[in-house]
Amino acid sequence: MAAILPSMPASTANWHWKNKTVTPWAKSWFERELATISIKGDGDEVVSVTKVVDVDGDVELGQRKSKLITIYDCKVELKWAGTASDGTDVEGKLVIPEVSHEVTLDGLSDYAYEWTLTTESSPAVDALFQLAKARLPVALETKFAEFPTAIIDTHGKDLTVSAEPSRQGSPAPSALSNSVKPSASASASTPKPAVKKPASAVNTATVTVDANFMASADDLFDLLTSEQRIPAWTRAPAQSAAKPDTEYSLFGGGVKGKFISLSPSKEFVQSWALSSPTWPADHVATLTTTLDQGSDSTKVTWRLEGVPLGMEEEITRNLQGYYVHGLKSIGLGSEL
Repeated sequence: MAAILPSMPASTANWHWKNKTVTPWAKSWFERELATISIKGDGDEVVSVTKVVDVDGDVELGQRKSKLITIYDCKVELKWAGTASDGTDVEGKLVIPEVSHEVTLDGLSDYAYEWTLTTESSPAVDALFQLAKARLPVALETKFAEFPTAIIDTHGKDLTVSAEPSRQGSPAPSALSNSVKPSASASASTPKPAVKKPASAVNTATVTVDANFMASADDLFDLLTSEQRIPAWTRAPAQSAAKPDTEYSLFGGGVKGKFISLSPSKEFVQSWALSSPTWPADHVATLTTTLDQGSDSTKVTWRLEGVPLGMEEEITRNLQGYYVHGLKSIGLGSEL
Protein backbone atom coordinates (compact mmCIF):
# COMPACT_ATOMS: atom_id res chain seq x y z
CA MET A 1 0.00 0.00 0.00
CA ALA A 2 1.44 3.36 -0.97
CA ALA A 3 2.36 5.76 1.78
CA ILE A 4 0.31 8.94 2.15
CA LEU A 5 2.29 12.01 1.18
CA PRO A 6 2.56 14.52 4.04
CA SER A 7 1.43 17.30 1.70
CA MET A 8 -1.85 15.59 0.83
CA PRO A 9 -4.79 17.32 2.57
CA ALA A 10 -6.14 15.24 5.44
CA SER A 11 -9.68 15.35 4.07
CA THR A 12 -8.43 13.82 0.84
CA ALA A 13 -5.90 11.41 2.30
CA ASN A 14 -8.47 9.95 4.68
CA TRP A 15 -11.14 9.49 2.02
CA HIS A 16 -10.11 6.25 0.38
CA TRP A 17 -10.27 2.73 1.71
CA LYS A 18 -7.29 1.48 3.66
CA ASN A 19 -6.79 -1.62 5.77
CA LYS A 20 -4.06 -2.69 8.15
CA THR A 21 -3.69 -6.30 9.26
CA VAL A 22 -2.80 -6.45 12.97
CA THR A 23 -3.32 -10.15 13.72
CA PRO A 24 0.13 -10.84 15.25
CA TRP A 25 -0.20 -7.79 17.51
CA ALA A 26 -3.73 -8.89 18.49
CA LYS A 27 -2.55 -12.35 19.53
CA SER A 28 0.11 -10.81 21.73
CA TRP A 29 -2.49 -8.47 23.22
CA PHE A 30 -4.79 -11.36 24.16
CA GLU A 31 -1.89 -13.37 25.60
CA ARG A 32 -0.77 -10.44 27.73
CA GLU A 33 -4.08 -8.95 28.83
CA LEU A 34 -6.15 -12.07 29.51
CA ALA A 35 -3.38 -13.56 31.65
CA THR A 36 -3.89 -10.69 34.13
CA ILE A 37 -7.44 -11.82 34.99
CA SER A 38 -7.99 -13.18 38.49
CA ILE A 39 -11.21 -13.37 40.51
CA LYS A 40 -11.99 -14.29 44.11
CA GLY A 41 -14.81 -16.21 45.70
CA ASP A 42 -16.62 -15.37 48.91
CA GLY A 43 -14.02 -17.30 50.90
CA ASP A 44 -10.42 -18.14 50.08
CA GLU A 45 -11.16 -19.41 46.57
CA VAL A 46 -9.20 -17.83 43.71
CA VAL A 47 -9.52 -18.46 39.97
CA SER A 48 -7.14 -17.03 37.35
CA VAL A 49 -6.46 -17.22 33.64
CA THR A 50 -3.04 -18.86 33.52
CA LYS A 51 -2.32 -19.00 29.80
CA VAL A 52 -3.80 -18.12 26.43
CA VAL A 53 -3.23 -21.28 24.42
CA ASP A 54 -4.38 -20.12 21.00
CA VAL A 55 -5.98 -17.19 19.17
CA ASP A 56 -7.33 -18.25 15.79
CA GLY A 57 -8.70 -15.62 13.43
CA ASP A 58 -7.94 -12.39 11.61
CA VAL A 59 -7.82 -8.87 12.98
CA GLU A 60 -7.77 -5.72 10.84
CA LEU A 61 -8.28 -2.00 11.26
CA GLY A 62 -10.03 -0.42 8.31
CA GLN A 63 -10.63 3.15 7.25
CA ARG A 64 -13.47 4.26 5.03
CA LYS A 65 -14.20 7.92 4.40
CA SER A 66 -12.35 9.10 7.53
CA LYS A 67 -13.98 6.44 9.70
CA LEU A 68 -11.94 3.81 11.52
CA ILE A 69 -13.61 0.42 11.83
CA THR A 70 -12.30 -2.63 13.69
CA ILE A 71 -12.69 -5.85 11.71
CA TYR A 72 -12.06 -9.01 13.70
CA ASP A 73 -13.42 -12.45 14.49
CA CYS A 74 -11.31 -14.70 16.71
CA LYS A 75 -11.59 -17.99 18.52
CA VAL A 76 -9.77 -17.80 21.87
CA GLU A 77 -8.60 -20.84 23.83
CA LEU A 78 -7.15 -20.50 27.30
CA LYS A 79 -6.26 -22.36 30.48
CA TRP A 80 -7.56 -21.43 33.90
CA ALA A 81 -6.59 -22.57 37.37
CA GLY A 82 -7.61 -21.96 40.96
CA THR A 83 -7.47 -23.06 44.55
CA ALA A 84 -10.54 -24.67 46.09
CA SER A 85 -11.74 -24.06 49.63
CA ASP A 86 -9.99 -27.22 50.82
CA GLY A 87 -6.69 -26.17 49.22
CA THR A 88 -6.99 -28.41 46.15
CA ASP A 89 -5.35 -27.07 43.00
CA VAL A 90 -7.91 -27.04 40.23
CA GLU A 91 -7.27 -26.68 36.50
CA GLY A 92 -9.38 -26.47 33.38
CA LYS A 93 -9.71 -25.17 29.84
CA LEU A 94 -12.00 -22.62 28.26
CA VAL A 95 -12.80 -21.91 24.62
CA ILE A 96 -14.61 -18.74 23.49
CA PRO A 97 -15.60 -19.55 19.86
CA GLU A 98 -16.30 -15.97 18.81
CA VAL A 99 -14.70 -12.76 19.99
CA SER A 100 -15.72 -10.31 17.28
CA HIS A 101 -16.72 -6.74 16.49
CA GLU A 102 -20.30 -7.96 16.11
CA VAL A 103 -20.42 -9.46 19.59
CA THR A 104 -18.31 -6.88 21.44
CA LEU A 105 -19.55 -3.63 19.88
CA ASP A 106 -22.75 -4.42 18.00
CA GLY A 107 -24.18 -6.87 20.54
CA LEU A 108 -25.64 -9.05 17.79
CA SER A 109 -25.17 -12.16 19.92
CA ASP A 110 -23.91 -13.21 23.33
CA TYR A 111 -20.51 -14.70 24.06
CA ALA A 112 -20.45 -18.50 24.17
CA TYR A 113 -18.21 -20.37 26.60
CA GLU A 114 -17.07 -23.98 26.30
CA TRP A 115 -15.77 -25.15 29.67
CA THR A 116 -13.63 -28.16 30.56
CA LEU A 117 -12.60 -29.32 34.04
CA THR A 118 -9.36 -31.33 33.96
CA THR A 119 -9.01 -31.90 37.72
CA GLU A 120 -10.77 -34.88 39.29
CA SER A 121 -14.18 -33.93 40.57
CA SER A 122 -14.96 -33.44 44.28
CA PRO A 123 -17.41 -31.18 46.13
CA ALA A 124 -14.76 -28.49 46.70
CA VAL A 125 -13.44 -28.79 43.14
CA ASP A 126 -16.94 -28.61 41.69
CA ALA A 127 -17.69 -25.52 43.77
CA LEU A 128 -14.62 -23.79 42.39
CA PHE A 129 -15.60 -24.83 38.88
CA GLN A 130 -18.99 -23.18 39.36
CA LEU A 131 -17.26 -20.05 40.66
CA ALA A 132 -15.10 -19.92 37.53
CA LYS A 133 -18.14 -20.30 35.27
CA ALA A 134 -20.05 -17.63 37.15
CA ARG A 135 -17.41 -14.91 37.47
CA LEU A 136 -14.68 -15.36 34.86
CA PRO A 137 -16.96 -14.39 31.93
CA VAL A 138 -17.61 -10.96 33.43
CA ALA A 139 -13.88 -10.29 33.77
CA LEU A 140 -13.19 -11.64 30.29
CA GLU A 141 -15.89 -9.54 28.67
CA THR A 142 -14.51 -6.44 30.37
CA LYS A 143 -11.18 -7.15 28.69
CA PHE A 144 -12.82 -7.91 25.33
CA ALA A 145 -14.54 -4.51 25.48
CA GLU A 146 -11.10 -2.87 25.72
CA PHE A 147 -9.79 -4.67 22.63
CA PRO A 148 -11.23 -2.49 19.81
CA THR A 149 -10.13 0.66 21.63
CA ALA A 150 -6.63 -0.78 21.97
CA ILE A 151 -6.53 -1.53 18.23
CA ILE A 152 -7.37 2.06 17.32
CA ASP A 153 -5.11 3.60 19.96
CA THR A 154 -2.16 1.52 18.75
CA HIS A 155 -2.69 1.48 14.99
CA GLY A 156 -5.14 4.25 14.11
CA LYS A 157 -2.37 6.76 13.49
CA ASP A 158 -1.06 4.54 10.70
CA LEU A 159 -4.29 4.95 8.73
CA THR A 160 -5.58 8.40 9.66
CA VAL A 161 -4.00 11.66 8.53
CA SER A 162 -5.46 14.37 10.77
CA ALA A 163 -6.81 14.69 14.24
CA GLU A 164 -7.87 12.06 16.77
CA PRO A 165 -9.72 9.16 15.08
CA SER A 166 -13.20 8.28 16.26
CA ARG A 167 -13.77 4.97 18.01
CA GLN A 168 -17.45 5.13 17.16
CA GLY A 169 -16.98 5.34 13.41
CA SER A 170 -17.73 9.06 13.06
CA PRO A 171 -15.53 11.21 10.85
CA ALA A 172 -12.34 12.61 12.34
CA PRO A 173 -12.47 16.37 13.00
CA SER A 174 -11.65 18.48 9.97
CA ALA A 175 -8.49 20.55 9.88
CA LEU A 176 -10.50 23.76 10.02
CA SER A 177 -13.42 24.28 12.37
CA ASN A 178 -16.72 24.56 10.51
CA SER A 179 -17.60 27.52 12.69
CA VAL A 180 -14.62 29.60 11.52
CA LYS A 181 -14.40 30.78 7.93
CA PRO A 182 -10.84 31.41 6.67
CA SER A 183 -9.93 34.83 5.36
CA ALA A 184 -9.41 35.43 1.66
CA SER A 185 -5.65 35.36 2.08
CA ALA A 186 -5.81 32.17 4.11
CA SER A 187 -8.04 30.56 1.50
CA ALA A 188 -5.57 31.39 -1.20
CA SER A 189 -2.78 29.62 0.64
CA THR A 190 -4.83 26.63 1.80
CA PRO A 191 -3.76 23.43 0.00
CA LYS A 192 -6.41 22.06 -2.30
CA PRO A 193 -7.08 18.38 -3.01
CA ALA A 194 -4.88 17.06 -5.75
CA VAL A 195 -6.65 16.82 -9.10
CA LYS A 196 -6.45 13.34 -10.55
CA LYS A 197 -5.09 13.20 -14.05
CA PRO A 198 -7.03 11.15 -16.54
CA ALA A 199 -5.47 7.79 -17.26
CA SER A 200 -5.84 6.96 -20.94
CA ALA A 201 -4.60 3.39 -20.59
CA VAL A 202 -4.91 1.57 -17.28
CA ASN A 203 -3.48 -1.93 -16.99
CA THR A 204 -5.94 -3.98 -15.01
CA ALA A 205 -6.58 -7.31 -13.33
CA THR A 206 -9.61 -9.21 -12.05
CA VAL A 207 -10.32 -9.79 -8.35
CA THR A 208 -12.75 -12.44 -7.11
CA VAL A 209 -14.10 -12.87 -3.57
CA ASP A 210 -16.77 -15.30 -2.44
CA ALA A 211 -18.49 -16.36 0.79
CA ASN A 212 -21.35 -18.54 2.00
CA PHE A 213 -24.21 -16.94 3.94
CA MET A 214 -27.03 -18.47 5.94
CA ALA A 215 -29.77 -16.77 3.95
CA SER A 216 -31.81 -17.34 0.82
CA ALA A 217 -30.73 -15.96 -2.52
CA ASP A 218 -33.90 -13.83 -2.60
CA ASP A 219 -33.09 -12.20 0.73
CA LEU A 220 -29.42 -11.62 -0.13
CA PHE A 221 -30.30 -10.11 -3.49
CA ASP A 222 -32.61 -7.67 -1.72
CA LEU A 223 -30.01 -6.86 0.94
CA LEU A 224 -27.42 -6.10 -1.72
CA THR A 225 -29.64 -3.94 -3.95
CA SER A 226 -32.38 -2.35 -1.83
CA GLU A 227 -31.70 1.26 -0.83
CA GLN A 228 -33.62 0.72 2.41
CA ARG A 229 -31.69 -2.42 3.43
CA ILE A 230 -28.14 -1.70 2.26
CA PRO A 231 -27.29 0.61 5.22
CA ALA A 232 -27.91 -2.30 7.61
CA TRP A 233 -24.66 -3.95 6.50
CA THR A 234 -22.65 -1.00 5.16
CA ARG A 235 -23.33 1.22 8.19
CA ALA A 236 -23.53 4.21 5.86
CA PRO A 237 -26.03 5.99 3.60
CA ALA A 238 -26.79 4.38 0.24
CA GLN A 239 -28.42 5.23 -3.07
CA SER A 240 -29.80 2.33 -5.10
CA ALA A 241 -32.78 2.19 -7.44
CA ALA A 242 -31.83 -1.35 -8.57
CA LYS A 243 -32.80 -0.85 -12.22
CA PRO A 244 -30.63 -0.98 -15.34
CA ASP A 245 -28.87 2.30 -16.17
CA THR A 246 -29.58 3.84 -12.75
CA GLU A 247 -26.87 5.18 -10.48
CA TYR A 248 -25.99 3.72 -7.10
CA SER A 249 -23.77 4.87 -4.25
CA LEU A 250 -22.49 2.76 -1.34
CA PHE A 251 -20.51 3.38 1.85
CA GLY A 252 -21.51 7.04 2.02
CA GLY A 253 -20.23 7.71 -1.51
CA GLY A 254 -17.06 5.65 -1.23
CA VAL A 255 -18.19 3.46 -4.14
CA LYS A 256 -20.25 4.68 -7.06
CA GLY A 257 -21.47 3.41 -10.41
CA LYS A 258 -24.50 2.29 -12.39
CA PHE A 259 -26.54 -0.87 -12.55
CA ILE A 260 -25.99 -2.55 -15.90
CA SER A 261 -28.27 -5.58 -15.61
CA LEU A 262 -30.19 -7.46 -12.95
CA SER A 263 -31.46 -11.05 -12.80
CA PRO A 264 -33.32 -11.20 -9.46
CA SER A 265 -32.01 -13.77 -6.99
CA LYS A 266 -29.30 -14.86 -9.43
CA GLU A 267 -26.98 -12.08 -10.59
CA PHE A 268 -26.55 -8.36 -11.07
CA VAL A 269 -23.85 -6.39 -12.89
CA GLN A 270 -22.67 -2.89 -12.02
CA SER A 271 -20.08 -0.40 -13.12
CA TRP A 272 -17.85 0.25 -10.11
CA ALA A 273 -15.41 2.99 -9.11
CA LEU A 274 -13.82 4.22 -5.89
CA SER A 275 -14.09 7.85 -4.84
CA SER A 276 -10.41 7.87 -3.95
CA PRO A 277 -7.22 9.64 -5.01
CA THR A 278 -5.65 6.23 -5.59
CA TRP A 279 -8.27 5.26 -8.17
CA PRO A 280 -7.48 6.51 -11.71
CA ALA A 281 -9.69 9.38 -12.84
CA ASP A 282 -12.60 8.37 -15.06
CA HIS A 283 -11.66 4.69 -14.74
CA VAL A 284 -14.57 2.31 -14.25
CA ALA A 285 -14.45 -1.38 -13.37
CA THR A 286 -17.24 -3.92 -13.71
CA LEU A 287 -18.58 -5.79 -10.69
CA THR A 288 -20.59 -8.95 -11.25
CA THR A 289 -22.34 -10.34 -8.19
CA THR A 290 -23.70 -13.88 -8.51
CA LEU A 291 -25.81 -15.80 -6.02
CA ASP A 292 -25.90 -19.60 -5.95
CA GLN A 293 -28.38 -20.99 -3.44
CA GLY A 294 -27.66 -24.39 -1.92
CA SER A 295 -29.64 -26.56 0.46
CA ASP A 296 -28.67 -24.64 3.62
CA SER A 297 -26.79 -21.53 2.47
CA THR A 298 -26.19 -19.24 -0.48
CA LYS A 299 -22.80 -18.65 -2.05
CA VAL A 300 -22.22 -15.06 -3.16
CA THR A 301 -19.38 -14.32 -5.56
CA TRP A 302 -18.10 -10.83 -6.31
CA ARG A 303 -16.04 -10.67 -9.52
CA LEU A 304 -14.49 -7.25 -10.12
CA GLU A 305 -12.98 -6.81 -13.58
CA GLY A 306 -10.82 -3.77 -14.28
CA VAL A 307 -8.91 -3.39 -11.01
CA PRO A 308 -5.80 -1.23 -11.67
CA LEU A 309 -2.60 -3.23 -11.38
CA GLY A 310 -1.03 -2.76 -7.98
CA MET A 311 -4.39 -2.37 -6.23
CA GLU A 312 -5.43 -6.04 -6.31
CA GLU A 313 -4.50 -6.79 -2.70
CA GLU A 314 -6.09 -3.61 -1.35
CA ILE A 315 -9.34 -4.16 -3.25
CA THR A 316 -9.51 -7.84 -2.23
CA ARG A 317 -9.15 -6.89 1.44
CA ASN A 318 -11.84 -4.29 1.13
CA LEU A 319 -14.30 -6.54 -0.68
CA GLN A 320 -13.78 -9.07 2.10
CA GLY A 321 -13.88 -6.48 4.85
CA TYR A 322 -16.74 -4.26 3.73
CA TYR A 323 -18.94 -6.59 1.67
CA VAL A 324 -18.40 -10.03 3.23
CA HIS A 325 -17.76 -8.83 6.77
CA GLY A 326 -20.55 -6.29 6.45
CA LEU A 327 -23.11 -8.98 5.65
CA LYS A 328 -21.73 -11.19 8.39
CA SER A 329 -22.09 -8.33 10.86
CA ILE A 330 -25.90 -8.52 10.63
CA GLY A 331 -25.93 -12.15 11.74
CA LEU A 332 -25.96 -14.05 8.44
CA GLY A 333 -22.75 -15.93 9.18
CA SER A 334 -20.21 -16.74 6.50
CA GLU A 335 -17.46 -19.10 5.60
CA LEU A 336 -14.60 -17.51 3.73
